[in-house]
Amino acid sequence: MANAWFETVAEAQRRARRRLPGSVYSALLAGSERGRTYRDNLAAFAELGFAPHVADLPAKRDLGTTVMGQQISMPVLISPTGVQAVHPDGEVAVARAAAARGTVMGLSNFASKSVEEVVPANPRTFFQMYWMGSKDSMAGHMERARDAGVKGLIVTLDWTFSHSRDWGSPWIPDKLDLKAMARLAPQTLARPRWLLGFVKSGRLPDLTVPNVSEPGRPAPTFFGAYGEWMRTPPPSWEDVRWMREQWGGPFMLKGIGRRDDARRAVDIGVTAISVSNHGGNNLDGTPATIRLLPGIAAAVGHEIEVLMDGGVRRGGDVVKAVALGARAVMIGRACLWGLAANGQAGVENVLDVLRNGIDSALLGLGRASVHDLVPGDVVMPPGFTREIG
Repeated sequence: MANAWFETVAEAQRRARRRLPGSVYSALLAGSERGRTYRDNLAAFAELGFAPHVADLPAKRDLGTTVMGQQISMPVLISPTGVQAVHPDGEVAVARAAAARGTVMGLSNFASKSVEEVVPANPRTFFQMYWMGSKDSMAGHMERARDAGVKGLIVTLDWTFSHSRDWGSPWIPDKLDLKAMARLAPQTLARPRWLLGFVKSGRLPDLTVPNVSEPGRPAPTFFGAYGEWMRTPPPSWEDVRWMREQWGGPFMLKGIGRRDDARRAVDIGVTAISVSNHGGNNLDGTPATIRLLPGIAAAVGHEIEVLMDGGVRRGGDVVKAVALGARAVMIGRACLWGLAANGQAGVENVLDVLRNGIDSALLGLGRASVHDLVPGDVVMPPGFTREIG
């Protein structure tokens, strides 16, 4: 049997591609329009270097930090991503992996597993919501998450329903009926290990989203919920304030790219923001988040917690982000590739890869703690940053 362990996130991605049906893998890769933002998220990290030392290096390094009141073992959280049908255990496996490695699970309201299933697997769960449906409906979802025991709310606003990928969007069915299974058969038969995993579990991939179901009603399909989201008028800043007040606990606003939006987030009383462009799945042409991070962190980082997501593939990427002002980063695709490659163990493997990379970078930089990192630890080329707003 081949060694299930992998040494890089890139290898996890290669294994995920070999294991998943083409349309499923393409849905994970995603990106919008030309894919410019998706590529820049990755390329920007590669433009940054390190300024290492060679003596008086710390024998032990402390990777731990806190995010929205939760102590975590390293500055990496699981970002909320929808319908994790790359593995039968889906978000429950990811939550268990995050718990085993001492970090927070971000659970999407478009997840394939309910909040009541996920929180017992990892009590340190943040629940994510979009602005969709009526205020009464949203208040009900928040109450349900609170009752389940989640520790914080993430509200994602960086979405414009942009798609039209130049390389073509994958076909994903609304539900797995006989017609859909017949159409997907050539792909699934070409990737028998993925199909076998679901056969052994006794259930087909679930394309419903239980966390947006109304009391007494069945869970809608992903595209049914997506349609409601599209039909909901976008929120005002006062609407976001209402949501923060309705929640009444730790509150993160995800999707910030401008300094003026970061300032408005501070004004309405959020606990944290995440500098994000939805992994390049939103408005194509948005700068890489690591380019935007320094300006936003300088503007509001002394008042609220600043996180970022987008393009993180190595522990060194995490260290660069923290040195430039992030409290922590959130990972999405890297986690899903680990899940596809080897289930819960694959997600733990990804987190171990990142932990080892963070520790190595701290050692080389002569920093005993992630809290000791400063911008001078990073070599930044002229013109690297983008400051908007």
